[in-house]
Amino acid sequence: MSLLHPNHESRTMATSAPLAATIATIRATVGPTNIGLLGLLIGLSIFFGSVAGTQLFSGAGFRSMAFQLPELGLLSLAMLIPLLSGGLDLSIIATANLSALAMAWMCTHILPESSVLTSTLWIIGALMAGLVVATLVGTVNGWLIAYLRVSPILATLGSMTVVKGIAVGLTHGGVISGFPASIRFLGHGLVLGVPAALLLFVAVAIPVSVMLTRSPLGLRVAMIGSNERATSYAGVDTKKVLMRVYLFSSLLSALAGLVMMARFDSANAAYGESYLLVTILAAVLGGVSPTGGFGRVSGLVLALVILQLISTAASMIDLGQFITLSIWGATLIGVAGTGALRIWWGKHKLRG
Repeated sequence: MSLLHPNHESRTMATSAPLAATIATIRATVGPTNIGLLGLLIGLSIFFGSVAGTQLFSGAGFRSMAFQLPELGLLSLAMLIPLLSGGLDLSIIATANLSALAMAWMCTHILPESSVLTSTLWIIGALMAGLVVATLVGTVNGWLIAYLRVSPILATLGSMTVVKGIAVGLTHGGVISGFPASIRFLGHGLVLGVPAALLLFVAVAIPVSVMLTRSPLGLRVAMIGSNERATSYAGVDTKKVLMRVYLFSSLLSALAGLVMMARFDSANAAYGESYLLVTILAAVLGGVSPTGGFGRVSGLVLALVILQLISTAASMIDLGQFITLSIWGATLIGVAGTGALRIWWGKHKLRG
């Protein structure tokens, strides 16, 4: 028998019901994967903060992370879209470098005596040249995968090799450097204390997120990733959608190439090669299904912040690059293992 007055019990239930509904709404909106990533981010922040000291979360520490995150973030977005469709794009780094070389060549051929208007138009033309290169690569990838039914791994591996070979052949493995101040500003400049490249990443990530979650194209990409044959039977032109998937992937790669050339003040055929597997790691860690059909940009961004936090902290406490890679891999295994155990436990409880 309850010792509480019935009215008190009813008031307690009336108060807890809206709270439970609010918590459920927040959980559904944020998503269980993002909630888990937030918990992991908080735990790692506490751990590395105690090891690396206050320097990690100082203004300089935050700026260091903010300057390094955009190029990897743009490349991860370029990998995210094909992964959602059940595919893969191994050519994103090569595409970024070839696009950067095209932009770099034009930027370094501006005549010193050119007027401001002429220089501006030339720089815009350079950016367009990089996007044209990316469009060609994305079109070839999409055509091979959508119409010739070549495996995404084989198609993009082949295009990666071809594109890198062209980049090395044109430059003989050399570097193109010496860009106008407006290009360098994108890699090193601040806008109201925020790195310009980070603002570019945010300006790109938000529309990509909206496109994937709110537009018919995003829905069709997820449907193809879940079951391409059933999507085709539903009347969706899967070939046209896949062409757009790999086109968007290449265009995002070109933007990443622009950020890299601005940050390094140079372009080369071999920059960022270590980023390829990291983009897949970030996507899977962020909750993107390796088989396609499900994933959020918000989860990808949280995963990028976690990886960047680990990288920056490891650098501050003098851990080597390979130790950082090991920690990244262990983090992915831990998160994936926890998710698998949660699913197993849920099935076990149902059987019990």
